[in-house]
Amino acid sequence: MTNLELAIFMIVLLIILMAFRLPIALAMLVVGGIGYVNLAGFDQLLNYLSTAPYSKFSTYDLSVVPMFILMGELATRAGITRELFQTCNTWIGHLKGGIAMASVAGCAAFGSISGSSLATASTMGRVALPEMRRHHYSGSLASGTLAAGGTLGILIPPSLVLIIYSVLTEQNIASMFIAAFVPGILAALGYMLTISIYVRLKPESGPAGEKSSFAEKIRSLRDVWHVTLIFIIVLGGIYSGIFTPTESAAIGMFLTAILAYFHGKLRWEGFKKSVLKTASISAMIFFIIFGADLFNVFIALSQLPAESVKLLNDSDLSPYTVLTIILISYLLLGCIMDSVSMILLSIPIYFPIIMGMDFGMSAADTAIWFGILALIVVEVGLITPPVGMNVFIINSLDKSLTLAESFRGVTPFLISDIIRVIILVLFPQITLFLLHWLN
Repeated sequence: MTNLELAIFMIVLLIILMAFRLPIALAMLVVGGIGYVNLAGFDQLLNYLSTAPYSKFSTYDLSVVPMFILMGELATRAGITRELFQTCNTWIGHLKGGIAMASVAGCAAFGSISGSSLATASTMGRVALPEMRRHHYSGSLASGTLAAGGTLGILIPPSLVLIIYSVLTEQNIASMFIAAFVPGILAALGYMLTISIYVRLKPESGPAGEKSSFAEKIRSLRDVWHVTLIFIIVLGGIYSGIFTPTESAAIGMFLTAILAYFHGKLRWEGFKKSVLKTASISAMIFFIIFGADLFNVFIALSQLPAESVKLLNDSDLSPYTVLTIILISYLLLGCIMDSVSMILLSIPIYFPIIMGMDFGMSAADTAIWFGILALIVVEVGLITPPVGMNVFIINSLDKSLTLAESFRGVTPFLISDIIRVIILVLFPQITLFLLHWLN
């Protein structure tokens, strides 16, 4: 068996192990270790294990991960989702489908200080789902809206997936955050437009809510000024260059803790639980990074990325055809894998392929543009069957909803996602103009 055949066999084996629900970190560690031994020998594997883990986890850039996770945990415990939803609902809830649109806006606002799709879907779902059901929204529209809106948690900065992509590809985290801002806003607006079209086709699925006076709208802003302030300090500090991403995450975590305390929702016991959960999630992510690193070293030794670049360069396929194939493969991977695992597994293979092709822009712009596209299609995986973690989370909040109903509800939003991806592929400047303008 040649090195390339071994690499392909091991990738297939990895997918089979994941399909049988072996933890992704362990699957990559086992498959990568076996492949490494076959190519370099057992002694070389021991040498790698003696130095690589420390070298990988002592990287300064990774320190931002637990900071943003803790920030998200504290934001969840602060109980600010109700204020965010009610403020958005006060402004647009009187429209047809307005409560669903307010849920999307609330998800976008909460995602700007959470960085987690699962947390965004779960916390906003607890507040908005009962409200939509009380106003006789259809189960499919209510659950589909919140499952799709939850994906904004990793699309609107700060985003853990973007941080991991930046570390893997040696990109500037601040630049990735800046580039993700406009696509994130487009996602939220696209979801709102989808809701507007949906309720016009099915008026009974999303009736209008109560109309608020202008004075009530202005008063509602007093309930969310603190979230706006944290957003401006955290992301504004990064965009302006005043703070590094790690410093900004630490400041954001501190401010969110103060907010949670004065909201009366955080006490010592809650703080301990937040820290312990942060440690648990960080350990899980770092374990996946460790497994992915060993697997990726094996893939590099097999020369699969280099041979793939050579093969595609010698073929008649255009760069955009190759990009389309890669993006479709992400949608398929999303059926069996979570977002972090997809990025860690695929980027060492796909990134050299993309960087070896000419898309008519600089290498730095290509790397950032592809990272945002990868983030978006990974986000779509959170609402595609059979895994669709966001769908399962929302479905669990209302026992009257069937899973089939919830998956039907996300279908219009999947169409919106696909249209958005096509637009960003055809017009890269939409992703890059804010970065170029600020620089």
